[in-house]
Amino acid sequence: MAELTIQISDELAQRLEPLQNRLPELLWQLLDVANLPTNSQPTIKTETTDIPAVYQEVLDFLIKRPTPEEIITFKVSPQAQSRLSELLEKNRAATLSPMELAELDVYEQLEHMMILLKARALKRD
Repeated sequence: MAELTIQISDELAQRLEPLQNRLPELLWQLLDVANLPTNSQPTIKTETTDIPAVYQEVLDFLIKRPTPEEIITFKVSPQAQSRLSELLEKNRAATLSPMELAELDVYEQLEHMMILLKARALKRD
């Protein structure tokens, strides 16, 4: 098994510490979401335009370290909800492009994650 060493800020290291046992799994998920090649020459992306807006929206929410109450009441923006409705309609009509299918998958993964977060937040209240 290969070992990877990276330099990160102290703040990021503190935030990643509780997840250190899951980092390989999370990196695989990141590669799946970003559709990055895993066996070819690595590429460095400096833009986040390929990441669905809803993903960025959830990340922005989580990076603010929300309270359990804020997690419980969190909802994506009306724009994200509208986009999800559009994708679901296209899915029902079987007219999704491969990119749209990947985007819909991101919505599904984020929904699952938020359900788990809200369940844990409810246990803390």
